[in-house]
Amino acid sequence: MKKLALHWKIIIGMVLGVIWALVSSSMGWSQFTIDWIDPFGTIFINLLKLIAVPLVLFSIISGVANIGDPASLGRMGGKTLGIYLLTTIMAIALGLLLVNSFKPGKLIDEQSRIDNRISYEIWADSQGYEVKDGINYLKNPDFFERAQEISKLSNNDLQEASVADKMKTVKSRRETTPLQPLVDIVPSNFFYSLSNNGLMLQIIFFAVFFGVCLLFISKAKSKPVLNLVDGVNEVFLKMVDIVMQAAPFFVFALLAGVVSKMAGNDVGKVIEIFKGLGWYSLVVLVGLLLMIFVIYPLILKTFVKKIPYTGFFKSMSPAQTLAFSTSSSAATLPVTMECVEQNLGVNKKISSFVLPIGATVNMDGTSLYQAVAVIFLAQMHMIDLTVGQQITVVLTATLASIGSAAVPSAGLVMLIIVLDSVGLNPAWIAIIFPVDRILDMFRTVVNVTGDATVCSIIADGENMLDYKEKASPTETFDLDS
Repeated sequence: MKKLALHWKIIIGMVLGVIWALVSSSMGWSQFTIDWIDPFGTIFINLLKLIAVPLVLFSIISGVANIGDPASLGRMGGKTLGIYLLTTIMAIALGLLLVNSFKPGKLIDEQSRIDNRISYEIWADSQGYEVKDGINYLKNPDFFERAQEISKLSNNDLQEASVADKMKTVKSRRETTPLQPLVDIVPSNFFYSLSNNGLMLQIIFFAVFFGVCLLFISKAKSKPVLNLVDGVNEVFLKMVDIVMQAAPFFVFALLAGVVSKMAGNDVGKVIEIFKGLGWYSLVVLVGLLLMIFVIYPLILKTFVKKIPYTGFFKSMSPAQTLAFSTSSSAATLPVTMECVEQNLGVNKKISSFVLPIGATVNMDGTSLYQAVAVIFLAQMHMIDLTVGQQITVVLTATLASIGSAAVPSAGLVMLIIVLDSVGLNPAWIAIIFPVDRILDMFRTVVNVTGDATVCSIIADGENMLDYKEKASPTETFDLDS
């Protein structure tokens, strides 16, 4: 068992969690699962939330500050970051278009969604969030009985929960300007922002600002700060690694607990959950495949006419295959650089600058999946996110992707931040755990393909691309994965 790869252990944990949830639902043991197994899943979520904020902070500072000479932020640096940002926004927009068109979360039966909504309202009240258009389950005997079963609250607690949002609306109502979202990005107290996961945009703003300023002071003064930032960043990455070693057990507990809470002792509701997951997976896969086979080729066709459609995929197939098998942009980076330099003819000066930055900041596949996942989870819980909230998803997913480590399942850590930004329960990531590993493999292929696309555009613009149709997948892929 020790020799088994971590992702297989996690998959086994997920399968066992689902099996346990099915058995406990059929045997009437759901309450035991919630009381004695689910808390370990909560510990897992807390550990991820503990790591997420500082990991984003130090990753972004390190990524920006390690660009090097401020001159590198000029023509080529600006073009690189600009195109990466553009493709990320395109990916998120495509994800939002697909998930709002097909509405996979609404394909689950209505009673299950009502139960989910009641659970959400009770959770939101405990977190101090405002709930608009809440279910008035006090006036409906069926809803009231189900709410008691879900929350185990007394009648008085339920009454307080039902009117809490109305009281908060009165107290918090204030005039805002059209530029208020822009104002909210700039923190007035950074340490307060650090204490609230919902203010991640402010933390990202500070990190980018801090990293840029490090570039404009002398190396003698910036180097100790950079060493500290890099060292602290390594510590948090190691924390992620340690937590993920225990992930198989935590995932079992988290998945068993979440499914038991949503299904209770009704096995039919477990089936409904996985029916929704199937539609969710299909929407994500359609979006990812459109990015790989339509969006990126169109971008290349527009800006780099010398690389043919089939030639690009033939040249990049070794890196795409490795990305699919490892789910890691960082692990694939050496092969990506070799494919881009030897097969696409990109000058090493360009590839060594653009691709490492891409492995850090360009997470198109991750961003698309986050956008779809957030809306899907909201739909499952009968929550209609406003246009403003969906814009917040775009901004948060775009900027949080900068801090996503180029390692397997790092997107799950960032998804917690995106859920928090629109007031949704971070524990819901357990719902999409069963299909995340497969989708993660496709997401990484998108990330690597996007890196190569942008690198080719930059090289062509700098007149440092000499396309060579000599892709040799067997030779290039003969590397240690």
